[in-house]
Amino acid sequence: MKQAIFFGESPSQIFSVYPADVRQRLRQSVELPEQLFSVADLGERDFSRVEFIFATWGVPSLTRDQWRRFFPSLRCFFYGAGATDAFARELLASGVRLSSAWRANAIPVAEYTVAAILLGLKNFYQLVRTGRSPEKWFSRPKGRGANGATVTLLGSTGAIATLVAEKLKSYDLEVIGIPSVVSERKISLEEAFSVSQAVSNHLPDRNDNAGCIGGKLFSLLPEGAFFLNTGRGRQINEKEMIEVLKKRPDLTVLLDVQYPEPPEKESELYTLPNVFMTPHIAGSLGDELRRMGEYMATELELFVRDETLAHEVFESSLLTWGDRA
Repeated sequence: MKQAIFFGESPSQIFSVYPADVRQRLRQSVELPEQLFSVADLGERDFSRVEFIFATWGVPSLTRDQWRRFFPSLRCFFYGAGATDAFARELLASGVRLSSAWRANAIPVAEYTVAAILLGLKNFYQLVRTGRSPEKWFSRPKGRGANGATVTLLGSTGAIATLVAEKLKSYDLEVIGIPSVVSERKISLEEAFSVSQAVSNHLPDRNDNAGCIGGKLFSLLPEGAFFLNTGRGRQINEKEMIEVLKKRPDLTVLLDVQYPEPPEKESELYTLPNVFMTPHIAGSLGDELRRMGEYMATELELFVRDETLAHEVFESSLLTWGDRA
C-alpha cells in the first residue's frame, strides 16, 4: 500500500484536524502511521517511500531541494488548513502537487462574519456594553437594522467574501464587492466606505495591502456604521483608526485579528468603548477543525482514483504582489 505520514510540529493540532475516524478513512487508501513527524526527523529517518503527506498549520518552509532530498517519492501534499503561501511555492517547484482545505476553513469565517454584520447593524456591541444600568436602558442608541442596509465586502473575489456574499442573499441588503485587484474595481474604497453601514475586510495578506485601511476611510463611514476585520491585522492602520474612533463614538469596530496579535499592553484598543476584539476565533475551532481533515480525505480518494482534485493549489493562485511580512 502507498505510504503516507503526518508532518508538522503540534500533535494536538494535527489530530484535531484528523481525528480517529478521519484517520481510519485515510488508512483505507494509504499506509499511515499514528506518529506525527517533524523537522527534527528529517535526515534522521528514511522518508524515501513516502508518497503523501498530511499536515495542518505550522508547515516548515523547506526549499525545493530539501523537499526533493527528504521526500524523493512525494506525490501530493494535503494541507488541512487555509492559506499555503508561506511554504507552497518551493513545494510546487519540487514537482509535488498540493491540495488545501482553504474552502473548508472559509465556512466558519463566513458564518462568523454574517453573524457579526447582522449584530453590528443592530448596534448590538455597544448596546450590551452600555446596558449595565436601568437609567440608560431606553436612552441608548439603537441600530438601524439589516433591512435595506449597504454592506461592503473588501476582497470580494476571495473564498471567504464570496461565501459571505452568498449567505447575505438571504437578507434584504445591498452588497458592494471590492475586489483585491485595483483594475477590477467599479467603485472606489472611498465611495464604498462613505455609503456603507457595515464594512467587512477580507483582503488578501499581501505587502501592498499593509496599512491600506486608514483613518481617512474610517472618517468617511456614515453615522452608526460598523467595521469588521477577520482578514489580517496589518491591513489596518491602527493608529489612524484609533484617532477616528476617539472622535466618532458612533462607529463600532470588531477586530478578530490585530497587529501585533495580541495588541501591545498599552494599546488603546483595549480601552476604547467602541472597539471590540476577539482572539482570532473566526476560523475553524473545535469540531469545525475536522471538516478540513474530511476535505483532505476526499482529496486523497480523488487522487488515488486519478480524478481531478477539487481543492488543488497552483502557483498562479499564490500571492503575487509581495510575500507575507
